[in-house]
Amino acid sequence: MESRSRVFIAGHRGLVGSAIMRRLEAAGCTSLMTATREQLDLRDQAAVNYWFRANRPEFVFLVAGTVGGILANSTRPAEFLYDNMMIHATVVHAAHLFGVKKLLYLGSSCIYPREAPQPMKEEHLLTGLLESTNEPYAIAKIAGIKLCDSYRRQYGCDFISAMPTNLYGPNDNFDLESSHVLPAMIRKFHDARVSGSDAVTLWGTGAPRREFLHVDDLADACVFLMERYDQPGHINVGTGEDLSILDLAHVVRSVVHPAARIEFDHTKPDGTPRKLLDVSRLHNLGWRHRTELVEGIRATYQWYLEQATGPVQAEAERRDVGSPHQ
Repeated sequence: MESRSRVFIAGHRGLVGSAIMRRLEAAGCTSLMTATREQLDLRDQAAVNYWFRANRPEFVFLVAGTVGGILANSTRPAEFLYDNMMIHATVVHAAHLFGVKKLLYLGSSCIYPREAPQPMKEEHLLTGLLESTNEPYAIAKIAGIKLCDSYRRQYGCDFISAMPTNLYGPNDNFDLESSHVLPAMIRKFHDARVSGSDAVTLWGTGAPRREFLHVDDLADACVFLMERYDQPGHINVGTGEDLSILDLAHVVRSVVHPAARIEFDHTKPDGTPRKLLDVSRLHNLGWRHRTELVEGIRATYQWYLEQATGPVQAEAERRDVGSPHQ
């Protein structure tokens, strides 16, 4: 992939897509191609074919999709399954029809069985039952992996798949009805701080363990894999490190609202007990994450403040919390 290569980022406005845009722009790529939802419905095969025929991308980052946390998955299962299966199918098929040199498809660590051995290796896929709270989304993501493999096997397409762990960073979704655990936690502590509340209530027991990767690190890994990886199946992308939801809450509290008291609503689901990726294959290729969790959360909260209040007010609010070095 050269600086003048025509590169299509499907889902460029989202958390991952915007990070890949930043990464490629920093690398000097001059022919980045995007399409908003208003311009192109990625669920419409005819529309996607027309777009590929007109624009002829050489490389594709397929990172578009309908995403959300436990609440969104449990209340919108049909939407999660239909939207994601259609988006994967139309883009992969068009990439084949119009001669894309290479496509990277991005999945999710929820593809692994609920009771998978920890840390989860690539070969653990389809070895057990999925977590019920996100089964439709996981099935769609598994179908995407198999779709890329099938086009590789039948047509010789250079389509690869990467499976990231839980992500966070700029352009994340902080809506409490549809966000993932880390941005939701940041939002809850922020709202409590603004309202003057001394308590923050979180879902579940706090016992589940999760792994978190800053989205800029993922973007770097995606470019790395696009340039250096060429294998069927999928490869895990993460840090290889996890912590409990309770410990995560302590970290977020220290950044956002140190005076808050943490409470848990045990009537709410925990989700999968543990999700930690085995990233030895990626490490053996020479890639490792750079952003440590505390610094990543601090930068993400600063971004959130700037979106909500503007840079000047955000800096004043950050100072009110205290210096990051205290």
